[in-house]
Amino acid sequence: MAKVKSKYVCQQCGYESAGYLGKCPECGSWGSFVEEITKQPTANERKVITIMDDTPPMKINDIVTNSETRFGTNISEFDRVLGGGIVQGSVILIAGDPGIGKSTLLLQTGGTLSAHGRKILYISAEESLSQIKLRAERLKVNADNLYIYSQTNLDAIRRRIEESKPDLVIIDSIQAIYSDDIQSSAGSVSQIKECCNSLINIAKTLNIAIIVIGHVTKEGNIAGPKVLEHMVDAVIQFEGDKYKSHRILRSIKNRFGNTSEVGIFEMEENGLREITNPSELFIKDLDSIQAPGSVTIVTNEGSRPLLVEIQALVGTTPYPTPRRIANGVDTGRVHQILAVLEKRVGLNLSKQDVYVNVIGGMDITETAADLGIALAITTCARDIIMDKFTAIVGEIGLSGEIRPVSNIEKRIIEAQKLGFKRIIIPQSNPINKDIQGIEVIKVKTILDAFNKGLTRE
Repeated sequence: MAKVKSKYVCQQCGYESAGYLGKCPECGSWGSFVEEITKQPTANERKVITIMDDTPPMKINDIVTNSETRFGTNISEFDRVLGGGIVQGSVILIAGDPGIGKSTLLLQTGGTLSAHGRKILYISAEESLSQIKLRAERLKVNADNLYIYSQTNLDAIRRRIEESKPDLVIIDSIQAIYSDDIQSSAGSVSQIKECCNSLINIAKTLNIAIIVIGHVTKEGNIAGPKVLEHMVDAVIQFEGDKYKSHRILRSIKNRFGNTSEVGIFEMEENGLREITNPSELFIKDLDSIQAPGSVTIVTNEGSRPLLVEIQALVGTTPYPTPRRIANGVDTGRVHQILAVLEKRVGLNLSKQDVYVNVIGGMDITETAADLGIALAITTCARDIIMDKFTAIVGEIGLSGEIRPVSNIEKRIIEAQKLGFKRIIIPQSNPINKDIQGIEVIKVKTILDAFNKGLTRE
């Protein structure tokens, strides 16, 4: 008879304990331990493992691949993030906030693939068949090879996959599926780990690609154990404000492609629409009224340059401690830039509030936005308007120097395509191409960039 074992598992990080703990010693979460019961077979009940398909080791030069190893989704932005398409036998995890559009994206993907002859099995553990049908009608998804199956039991899901043998399986979502072998409720750490491990086994055994939808916590992390991200082949984060139209598909992990690629979509009434030129989404109109504290930078997302507008607001505060608010950029980075401006430029903001905002809700992580942030703050503080046809790119060092950035030629070409006449770049950045139609201004320090970037008559 199988032995029943009880353990307590932290639902935030997966730490296991023999008894209940109020605070997790691993992640520091309070009240996160839940009792989970597992069955362990005795020595007499353990089955002998039989290797059904023992493929001998092969030389890497003898392994043959073909074009069918990877197939495209016919959604170019999704294929870009995946590294060119979906690899057969791979398991992809897509996570994002509630209402961001995860189910919409995958239902559109399933409809597009099925319309091109692929057999798709969409397994919903959260919605009924009629609910999915309503969304499919809204998205205008109509294909004979798209099969919808509403089920939460892992064993039943495994049987359906083995019977139908589709080209792609979509699981919506991993937190709602449960296994009878684990006594805890669906969504617990043990359930997620067991269900994901079983789905990976199905994908590798039957050579079927599986896309799994995952939930996120209130901090924005993927719900469930951290080992979940290590187990799958690719982790895709779906980002964006659900109250705004654009969505960003970002690759966090990808065993078959670049981990820094992003795809841009816009949420419309009939579903997600690809944005082939995302800079136009963040830079609407160059002829709009320009105010002090508004500049345009050229940031880089993966292999794609994007032009984004950054605005800064500086105002005197009556309170002893001024506020430093940053949306879309790291607040710590803004504090560092303010320190450099005070020390190297002589701009004293100790009694003024400083607000920095990235227009369009874009999150910028690279340091090439430093110079744009510094010029936005400086021009607002001194009530000076920057030239609206000038783009800015550069990293700021602690001594006030402008340091080089990557992919400078792509950034210059992107600015030139969108109608910018000048671009300010670090002087130490080499340019190997002769780019026509835009003036390249090289600067060494912040003061140099400020003097050369003023509005021209």
